[in-house]
Amino acid sequence: MAAALGTCCGAPWAVGLLGVSGAVALARLAPLQPFLLAGSIILLAAVFWLAYRRPKACADDSCNVANRRGLRWIAWIAAVLVAALAVVALVPAIAAWS
Repeated sequence: MAAALGTCCGAPWAVGLLGVSGAVALARLAPLQPFLLAGSIILLAAVFWLAYRRPKACADDSCNVANRRGLRWIAWIAAVLVAALAVVALVPAIAAWS
């Protein structure tokens, strides 16, 4: 879902990378942008919940509590990327509105 958001918001840069035909194919995803952004936010919320939730307590202390430091890094990097792509996508709309 986040990858689809990235391709939708990164369409202007896709012209240089994929050429005009690839950019036209990605431009067809533009109407889905609000839904993809909402889906990305929901998935990020789920990842942050998984990364920061308290582990279940075990009665005999035999549970292996995994280190979630890597998941936390990935969650924050994904959040920054989604926020940056959302800003890039919304700047033209905000500029046209004001």
